[in-house]
Amino acid sequence: MKHNFSAGPAILPKVVFQKASDAVLDYQNIGLSLLEISHRSPEFVDIMKNCSSLIKEILNVPDDYEILYLTGGASSQFYMTALNILGNNQRAGYINTGTWSTKAIKEAKLYGIVDELASSKDSNFNYIPKEVEIPEGLRYVHYTSNNTIFGTQFHELPNTDTRLVCDMSSDIFSRPVDVSRFDIIYAGAQKNIGPAGVTLVIIKKDIVDQIERDIPTMLNYKTHIEKGSAFNTPPVFPIYCCMLTLEWISEQGGLEEIEKLNKEKASLLYDEIDRNTCFKGTAEVGSRSLMNVCFLLNNEELNDSFLEMATNAGCVGIKGHRSVGGFRASIYNAMPKSSIEKLIEVMQAFESKYA
Repeated sequence: MKHNFSAGPAILPKVVFQKASDAVLDYQNIGLSLLEISHRSPEFVDIMKNCSSLIKEILNVPDDYEILYLTGGASSQFYMTALNILGNNQRAGYINTGTWSTKAIKEAKLYGIVDELASSKDSNFNYIPKEVEIPEGLRYVHYTSNNTIFGTQFHELPNTDTRLVCDMSSDIFSRPVDVSRFDIIYAGAQKNIGPAGVTLVIIKKDIVDQIERDIPTMLNYKTHIEKGSAFNTPPVFPIYCCMLTLEWISEQGGLEEIEKLNKEKASLLYDEIDRNTCFKGTAEVGSRSLMNVCFLLNNEELNDSFLEMATNAGCVGIKGHRSVGGFRASIYNAMPKSSIEKLIEVMQAFESKYA
């Protein structure tokens, strides 16, 4: 048995794989594969409607927001957000907590004035800045809610009345969130929502058309709002998988129950890291992510030995990102508690052999 700790594309519920594979062969007994039905067919229109309804229900999305299914990943949203809502002479504040927020800052500077409000770069992004001073007059404040590479996470919204824009790629649908505080939430699907290929955008409708700027048709949020995410052919299969995953989340009891389980899983693993004499965590305790657990060996000469032991036990995808080194266990919604327990078993066996 494989225990998939990959950071993404990542583990999804097994029921999603089963239903999706059935749909690839024959979607709802219509004699056609899901992969070949028209994106304007009644079948796919229903998929889009059901997916959006589930998102609105699970996240309690207010009526004045639109759900969009775009492509290009979160990376395309780094510039698309600023292009659409930040004027040339307007200011936006960015909180820099890692690789992805650094890239978002770079792109936003092409379209307006960017103030870096705070950064944890001084400590290789191993913490979330506290008590960030946010000045008046900003168009929005942008942050990355969970930092996949560095294993840190915002556990509270930035303390401001200014509207927020957030990259939630790696922790959306892992806990409740007050959508009404945001102008835009965007997320690549390949962590907690579905397979790679679709990018979810939740956008407040009244923010479009406020900037006097020529925007290419495909990069204009208004285009996709008016055409119901079907101006061009949307990624049919990933959207269907997202719908299945959202059905699964709803069946688990919604985000309150999902969050409870995620906290339990993360606590098990962090407790072992803190107890085990061979390992240490990389993120500041108060900033630790519930989705991506980063840790090092005290004796890094044994890295290959631990990786081999973990791989032999079926724990795959735990090698850490080069920016941090060591190991990273990504424990998204679909990761069962039993897989966490298997990794802990390996860590304890490693301690018995090498401590």
